This record gives sequence, structure tokens and C-alpha cells, in this order.
Amino acid sequence: MRISSAQQVTQRFQLTGVVTDAETGELLPARVYLTDANGESWFVQSYDPQGTALPYREQWVPLAGSEELHTTISAHPFRVQLPKGEYTLVVERGKEYVPLKREFSVANHSIRLQLSLQRWSHLAADGWYSGETHVHRRIRELPNVMLAEELNVAFPVTFWTILAGTSPGLDPSPLRRQGPSPFGARVDHGYDPIFVDSTHVMFPRNTEYEIFQIGEKRHVLGAVFILNHRSIFAEGMPPVKQIAQRAHREGALLDLDKHSWPWSMMLIPVAKVDLYELANNSLWKTRFGFRSSQVRPAEYMQVEMEGDLMTEGGWIDFGLQNYYALLNCGFAIQPTAGTASGVHPVPLGYGRVYVHVDGPFNADSWIDGLRNGRSFVTTGPMIQVTVDDQHPGHKFTDNGPRTLRIDGLIRSLRPLDKVELVVNGRIIPLDAPVKQLDTGAYQVDVRHELTLCETSWVALRCRYREGERGVRFAHTAPWHCQIDGQLIRPRREEIEYLIGRMTDEIQRSRDLLSADALAEFEEALQVYQQIAKRAK
Repeated sequence: MRISSAQQVTQRFQLTGVVTDAETGELLPARVYLTDANGESWFVQSYDPQGTALPYREQWVPLAGSEELHTTISAHPFRVQLPKGEYTLVVERGKEYVPLKREFSVANHSIRLQLSLQRWSHLAADGWYSGETHVHRRIRELPNVMLAEELNVAFPVTFWTILAGTSPGLDPSPLRRQGPSPFGARVDHGYDPIFVDSTHVMFPRNTEYEIFQIGEKRHVLGAVFILNHRSIFAEGMPPVKQIAQRAHREGALLDLDKHSWPWSMMLIPVAKVDLYELANNSLWKTRFGFRSSQVRPAEYMQVEMEGDLMTEGGWIDFGLQNYYALLNCGFAIQPTAGTASGVHPVPLGYGRVYVHVDGPFNADSWIDGLRNGRSFVTTGPMIQVTVDDQHPGHKFTDNGPRTLRIDGLIRSLRPLDKVELVVNGRIIPLDAPVKQLDTGAYQVDVRHELTLCETSWVALRCRYREGERGVRFAHTAPWHCQIDGQLIRPRREEIEYLIGRMTDEIQRSRDLLSADALAEFEEALQVYQQIAKRAK
């Protein structure tokens, strides 16, 4: 991690910067990257006593090029003292402004930079508001960071444990390589939402069970989040069912975190998980770092690999195909996104979920939309598509074949490599016309008809490549169509994969889990075996 100290330099000159909206001229909060000719990072300060500027320095794994080093600033001018030299400044704000890059020299005088950001998308104007459900930033950071990232909703983790059978608490996690957060300990602020302003809110009471150890033995089970719960959970996991039932009685949501954890496919039928992170904390703006997982993708998935290691595209595809298998089994799980910003080297909201709200922004309506799938997940493109004039998450019912009309548009900062319909996991490429907008962004108009003859789900996805290996994608929540009262049917290879996940985990954990905890894996196995009876 290269952070400049430049202690030997005695003469410095002030750089002052002002970030504004190119159309309105209003001052903007933003994320600022500043590097010198040696690639070392500098962190800016707020010029205004009323402003804030928060440095972010994270590197999760010791991988060259995997650092995230930036400052988030409030809507005030910023400044920094710099020695003579050549510098590169990059300013970004969330997903819907065009990033601005400015190269400049510091010679013998101070510099003032006017930095205007061009908005290329404004989904909030159409009722779409963004959030993410895996946040490790402190509550006192979030007023600054949420506005800088134009992220409307955040669920900061308050309680956390990595030990089986242990109550989640407020102690710092030992998993953060740099030690405890520079912004202090986690604090329980209670259940009530905390509003930054009328359209930015945090739900402050959230718990993460992330089990890495059983007794004295390291034995990874994985993570699950309980979001927006009312009471404090003193019980440890596993077993999970009673805790999950209590959480649901309180109106809380259960978020799977990652599909690749050893216990994840048990949690789906037993804990009745609500949310599945299509964009999870292994996806970073910087270099992709998690190229292998404890649970491998199925052979039938044919994900992109480089030798024995997954590419970023392969990792994304693994998660999507695992999700499709669960949908084909009839589990009504909605998509979400999370970054683990605060621990991982990634900006808050790099992966985010947009939820549609009718009328003015309302916190309860946003959560209801998340719960019911009126949403899409993105790391880049923006999808505004309806099926028969209904937003994602809608459930159609028919007594016979139904023809669906798919209408809308996709916008992105880069030309899209792929635009695809997904029907029960089957991919249908769409040949959609592309045009470039005055903002420099690209727009694809989607017009398609699809006839369904059996109970199905439908979703839309798209992606583009960024650099040699990076992938930016978006994916809607599914629309569901039940025909003649039929249950949806998984493919044989899908359900066999899920059954195999359970049998492998029962064998691996049999000697360590309590009888009650082991029984939950056996219960999940029985559920999958029953579903297998209707497989194709």
C-alpha cells in the first residue's frame, strides 16, 4: 500500500478544488483520488470548517494493485498541500456521474481547479433509489460517504461474531488486516432509521453471523446478515432456524451474503433467506482478488477460468447460475448487493441495488420494494425495463400460455457486450439497437415478446468489459409467471448440485456440529431431495 509521507519536502503549494454539477452548478459531494508521478496517494482535506473529508485506506489481501485509496468529501471545496511535481486527480460520485480525470503540475504557486461532473443517469427522478446491504462503515462516517456516493440506503453492521455459539457483539473484527476501524468501535444506535436527509437513510440495527470457528477448531461455515431487526440477538449460530424465525417475526430480512459459503445452501430452505447478493463483497473497483472459493462451481456451469482460478466474469457467472438453480427450485429469493466497504478495498455502493418506490422516497416503501423484488442490481449499467408494464418482482398468473411484452431501456457508460433475457436460467441474447447520448453514455432500447407455456421466471441482464479483465454488469429481479397452477421445475443437474452441496457439508461437519445444527443440514437435504422428484 503506497501512501505518500513526503517528509523530506519542505516547500509545498496549495491545491484547492471545487466539485460541481455541470448542469446546475451546485457543489457536489464526491470521491476523490489523487496520485503523484510515483503512484503514491495523497488525501485531501475540506477547505470549509463546516465540511468533512474522510480518508479511506483499505487492502483486504496482500495483492498488488488491490488497494482502495481515496477521500470522500462533502459538498464543500477541498484542499491539499503538495510538493512540486506531476499529479493525477480523479473525481467520481456514485454510479450516475461521468468520472472526471484531470492531470496537472505543481510548480511555484498555488492551484485552483474547477471540477464539473456530468450526470449521465438520474434514476431517482423516475423513482429508483439505490442501497446496499453489506456495510462495515461506521454510522458517523455514513452521512459523508452516502452523499458522496449518492447511495440512498445503507445497512451498517452493528453486531458481529465469527465464533459458533457466541453472541454477536460490538468488539472489533479480527478479520480486518489493518486492525480496528480508524472511526472507532461499532455502536448500537437502536432500531429507528437515521435520516441523513429526506432521501438518504440508514437502518442502524443489523447483525452479521460470520462463522469461522467451532470451539477451538477453525471450521468455516460462512456468513448471513439479519437486517433491520428490532431486538438484540444474544443467541449464537448454529443452529439457525429459531433465530431466523424470530428475525422474520420482527419484520427483519435475511441476506445470504455469498452463495459460496459452505452453509449457504442450507440457509435457503431452513432459515428461509430473503435476499441473495448478486453483486457481493468479492467484486471490487480495484483488481479482482478472490479467484477461488471453498465451494467450487458445478461442472455444468462452465464458468470462465484461468487455469484453476476464476476470472471476475467467472465469479459473477457462478453466483448467477447458483441463483438461477434456486429460483428453479421455487425459492422466492430477491436480489441485493453488498460491498463490505469498511473492510474490503471498495467504495461504498460500488455494487448496489436500485429499488423502485411509487411517489416520494419513503424508507418503509424502499424496504418493501427490496423484499418484493421491485429492483435491479448493478456494478455499472442502469436497467429500466418492464414486463407487461409491470416492474421486476411482479407475479403473473394464467390458465394457459402467456405472451409477455418486454419494454424499456438500458443505459451505461461503456458500450454493452451483452444484453440477455434469462428464462428459467436459459439465456436468450437480444439484438438491441445502441445509440450514444449527448452525455457520452450509451442507450439500448429493449423491445421483445416472449411466449411462456409453463410456469417460469424471466429476468434481464447485461454487461460490459472494463480493462483487460474487469466486468461490469446489471441484473433485474425476476418476474414470475405461474401457468395452470404448475410448480416450477429445476433441471436435473441443478438439483443434483444442490443435493451434493448438502451431502458434502454433512460429511465435512458431522464431527463438529451439535446434533441440532447437523439436523438443519439434513433437513435441507430432504427438501432438495423432495424437489428432485419434479426435476426435468
